[in-house]
Amino acid sequence: MARATKNAVHHPLFARFYVRLSEAAEKEVGPHRGELLAGLSGRVIEIGAGNGLNFARYPSTVSEVVAIEPEPMLRQSALNAARRAEVPIDVVPGTAEALPVKSEAFDAAVVSLVLCSVRDVQRALAEARRVLRPGGELRFFEHGRGGGRAMTTAQRALDRTVWPLLFGGCHTARDPIGSIRAAGFDMGSYRNVLVPEKGLRLPSSYCVLGTARRPEPEEAGG
Repeated sequence: MARATKNAVHHPLFARFYVRLSEAAEKEVGPHRGELLAGLSGRVIEIGAGNGLNFARYPSTVSEVVAIEPEPMLRQSALNAARRAEVPIDVVPGTAEALPVKSEAFDAAVVSLVLCSVRDVQRALAEARRVLRPGGELRFFEHGRGGGRAMTTAQRALDRTVWPLLFGGCHTARDPIGSIRAAGFDMGSYRNVLVPEKGLRLPSSYCVLGTARRPEPEEAGG
């Protein structure tokens, strides 16, 4: 079992802002959350649960959710959301790079707008793969680089300067699909999503929603 560092992430000002922003954006984002979680079953780990906006959308076929959230204020909001959820949800401290759970313990892992802000994307995805059973599913809804040359140039510049400082360590120019492939997952179906769908394009508007799997072990023999 990996050991989590208590309060390894602490962004109290951003946490207050994020709660208000995410709730205001839920009319736009909520349907994507529903698609992200549809059809899940068994034991699920949600990595970077934030304020728990996914919790109300888990289907009844899920037997248990272990929700990892390192930021104390967001974790408290997630605890409140867990009490209202219709499936059992255990909210615990921990970081994506050192999940405090046993290996191969989950049927599915969920990452939702979290790979942008983890300190080490490949280590976080390696942890997700570790805790999934062979054949287990990774569900992802992430934002990253996109929008053409001018936007990706702006994204890279923002990532080197003010964006992570203002938005709790968030980065806009990461490549979630490339990172998931590099972590050794078998890619399933995925599609590009714009948030918001209409109107002003932000550096964080370019999202991807889809699935991947931890590969099954190769069969012995010929």
